[in-house]
Amino acid sequence: MDARSDKNAAPLAVDLDGTLIAGDLLWEGLFLLIRKNPLFLFLVPFWAARGPAALKQAIAARVDIDPASLPYRAAVLSRLRDERAAGRKIILATGTPRKFADAIAAHLGLFDAVLATDGLHNLTAGRKRAALVEAYGDGGFDYAGNSRHDLKVFDAARAAIVVAPDRHAARWQAAHGSEKIEVQKPTFKTILKMLRVHQWLKNSLIAVPMVLSHEYFNIHMLVACALAFVSFSTAASAIYIVNDFFDLALDRQHPTKRNRPFASGVLSMPFGMGSAAVLLAISFATAAFLPSLFMAVLAAYLVATTAYSLSVKRMLLLDVLMLAFLYTMRLLAGAAATGVDVSFWLLAFSTFFFLSLALVKRFVELRASDLVRGERIAGRGYRAEDQDVIAQAGMASAFSSALVLALYIDSDAVRELYPHPWMVWPLAPIVLYLTMRVWILARRDEMHDDPVVFIISDWRSQLVALAGGAMLLIAGWA
Repeated sequence: MDARSDKNAAPLAVDLDGTLIAGDLLWEGLFLLIRKNPLFLFLVPFWAARGPAALKQAIAARVDIDPASLPYRAAVLSRLRDERAAGRKIILATGTPRKFADAIAAHLGLFDAVLATDGLHNLTAGRKRAALVEAYGDGGFDYAGNSRHDLKVFDAARAAIVVAPDRHAARWQAAHGSEKIEVQKPTFKTILKMLRVHQWLKNSLIAVPMVLSHEYFNIHMLVACALAFVSFSTAASAIYIVNDFFDLALDRQHPTKRNRPFASGVLSMPFGMGSAAVLLAISFATAAFLPSLFMAVLAAYLVATTAYSLSVKRMLLLDVLMLAFLYTMRLLAGAAATGVDVSFWLLAFSTFFFLSLALVKRFVELRASDLVRGERIAGRGYRAEDQDVIAQAGMASAFSSALVLALYIDSDAVRELYPHPWMVWPLAPIVLYLTMRVWILARRDEMHDDPVVFIISDWRSQLVALAGGAMLLIAGWA
C-alpha cells in the first residue's frame, strides 16, 4: 500500500462507517441515546418514519461521540496519511451526520473536505455518487468503501479501494479486480469472547439448592438444573452483548476491555443484535420445559440486568447490591427449576458473600485506575478516596457471611438434615479463607477483575471448595 507520489492525482474520497472505522456511528449513537434516556427508544420509530437522514440527525442532535476513542482501521489510516504526505487531496465522504463527521475530521486533521449527511439528505449510495461527481467529475476521484451502499460510487470512481468488504462489495471487487484492503476477521475465539463463555461458570450456582437438599442422584432435578443452566447462560450472554453496546465508549478507554469484539469493531453491532435475539430465543425455548416459576425468575433476571446496564451500574453502592442480588437470583432460579425450597439461611449467606465479592470487583477497578482524589472512575459512582471504605465494607461482608453460616451450622435445621453435623463446621473457615484470600490478592493487585470467576477457576480455591463439598457429603451420609 505505497502512497501515490503524483500530486496531481485525483482526490481520494473515503467512506467512514466500516471503512475508516470498524464500526457504525448510527448504531453507536442510538445506544448512546438510549443509555442517556431509555424513553428516547419510543421516539425512534417516529424519527425513522421520516427517513434515514431524519433519524441520523435526531440522534446526532442529542448525543456526542469521542473521535479519539473510535476503532480506526490502522491500514486505512496509514494509507491516508501517506497519501496526504505525498500531496494528495483527501475527502471524507460519509452518510454519517455532519456533526459526527466534522468532529472526526477535526480530530484526524487529514481531510481537505467533508461530505456528510445534512438536513434530510442522506448521503449514501446514489446521493453520495452525485455529490462526488458534481464536485470532482465522473471518474475524477478514487473511492474507498466497504459495502453494498458503495457500489454506485465505485462505478463512478476512477479507481476503487475495497476495505473489509461485505458480500456485495466483495463480489464487485472480484469482478473488477480493484484494490482490496483486508482487515482482521472474526474467529471462533471471537465468538466465544462475545458470548463470554467463561462467565457461564457463575450459573453453576443454579445447582446449589439441589445439592443442599441432598438430591444428587435425582435424574429429574439433574435434567432441570441442566436446562436452567442453558437458559440462564444464553440469557446472560445476550445481556452481555447488549451491555457491550451501551459501554462501547467506556470499554475503548479501558486497557483490556478495548479489545472486546464490539469495542474493537471486529464484530458489527447488527451481528451482535441478531446474536442476542437468537440467544434469547434459545433461553426462553429452554425455559418452556421448566416450571412457570422459573420463567418468572428468568424474566426478573433479564429486567434486573437490563436496569443494571442502563443505569444502576453507575449508582454508588446500589450497583454492588444489585450484583449481589443477581447472584442470589441464580439460587432462586435453581430452586424454581427443581422445586426445592430456598431457606432464609441460604439467602442471607449468599447476600453477604456475594456483596463482598461485588465490592472486590469495584475495589480492583479503583486500584487499576489512575484517578486523583475527587475524580470518579469512568462509568461508576466511585472516587479514588473510596478505596478504604469499600475494602472495609467488603471484608465486613465476608465475615458476616461466615457468621451466618456458623449460626446456620449450629441450628436445628442442620442437626435434622445431617447425621454428622460436626463435619459441617469446617465450612465456616473455608468461606473465610476464600474471601480473605480474594481480598489479600486484590490489595496486592493480583486479582482478576471478576472475583467469582477467579474463585471458580483458581486451583487453590477449587481444592478448598472440593474439601468443603466432601465434608458436606460425609456429614450427610447416614
